[in-house]
Amino acid sequence: MSEKKKMSLTVKVLLGMALGILVGLVLNLTGLISNSFVDTYIVNGLFHVVGKMFVNALKMLVVPLVFFSLICGVCGIGDIRMLGRVGGKSFALYMMTTAIAIATAIIIAVSFGIGKGMNVDSAAAFTGKESPPLTQVLIDIIPTNPVKSMAQGDMLPLIFFSILLGISMLLVGRKAKPFVEGAEIANEIMMKMVNIVMAVAPYAVFALIAKAVATLGLDLLASLAGYVLVLVGALMFHLFITLMIVLKVFSGLSPAMFLKKIRNVQVFAFSTASSNATIPVTMRTVTERFGVNNSVASFTVPFGATINMDGTAIMQGVATVFIANVYNVELGVGGYLTVILMSVLASIGTAGVPGVGLIMLSMVFTQVGLPVEGIGLVLGVDRLMDMIRTAVNVSGDATVSTVVAKSEGKLDIDVYNDPLAGTHNEEDIGEFDAEVEKEMAEAIEAAHKRDR
Repeated sequence: MSEKKKMSLTVKVLLGMALGILVGLVLNLTGLISNSFVDTYIVNGLFHVVGKMFVNALKMLVVPLVFFSLICGVCGIGDIRMLGRVGGKSFALYMMTTAIAIATAIIIAVSFGIGKGMNVDSAAAFTGKESPPLTQVLIDIIPTNPVKSMAQGDMLPLIFFSILLGISMLLVGRKAKPFVEGAEIANEIMMKMVNIVMAVAPYAVFALIAKAVATLGLDLLASLAGYVLVLVGALMFHLFITLMIVLKVFSGLSPAMFLKKIRNVQVFAFSTASSNATIPVTMRTVTERFGVNNSVASFTVPFGATINMDGTAIMQGVATVFIANVYNVELGVGGYLTVILMSVLASIGTAGVPGVGLIMLSMVFTQVGLPVEGIGLVLGVDRLMDMIRTAVNVSGDATVSTVVAKSEGKLDIDVYNDPLAGTHNEEDIGEFDAEVEKEMAEAIEAAHKRDR
């Protein structure tokens, strides 16, 4: 069989997702999910274990990948003023797209009048968790213990420390060259590790999707059909219209090529429902598939995974209109403007907080006088909606990364326009070189002899 006919990793992942949806629906609609053996040993056993192990493997890569990639990125820029421009442009674009996202969501939800005349009792209880104030978030950007921040996976402190370390290495000059070369080697090793983990991705995506669909089913979606359809519609509008307009206007690049190449990242984001866990996949895609220089991607991707809340903002807009209509609360123009402002500010203030979507929603409800317990109405479908909005979030991360790279002259146009650039399959993991293995073994043996 010729090389061209081999199935790419992207196709395998999409096939895994499709099969996962099919198997999940079969288990749910036939009632097999109610069987204790199927539920315990297959859905919450095999599927849960395989999916969770894969998500943990992705999360395992995040901290070292961001750390070494950012050091290489800062040193590769060589101009601290450019770093400031990249940060400023990224922040402005992330905030702009978030504001547009929630404004669009509110307009769409108000137009359809979702929730009006709906008398539904909340079957699920929700207790709002306390979110740290913005002032504390700003203080916590500077870590008191960088190692602790790495251990806990706190992105903003990790980004700050990595950038400061890279700047310090530039200031030291030639003496730091071995350290820079070591970071570059470590970064290359981490990218190879991403390839290894990605080799099992199709099977993990199948397990994650099958479990989610088997557990959620269609009954829950039917009871909240209006809310779900409007929310999904608003998310798709933002992805295919708003973000593509931003891409075309600010960079002049082809939206069709972008959408073709971003599918892999979206599938992983949908499967994991975590922007942070998707960072390794996003980073590899924007650098190898889109041609974004690592000096830009190493900053914009983890920064976006932390503060970019396009999908979450859309959920807040739609949920606010829905709950306001259910409880017959008239928010008015002032109320909706407050929701937009709160969501944009909260996207920074709740960075790194677990369950960020529902936390932000409880903050918004409290601010505009809606009952927080109303969140219980949409809580049942939030898991599925979280998967979709995470796919939108990472698409926003990739869009901003591409736009910023293009504006700084750090985008390889030929790579971006090449449909096959950066495509991977299992053979990209590489093979062990017998000569290299022998050389390394001899080097280690020589070192041991010196120590004796």
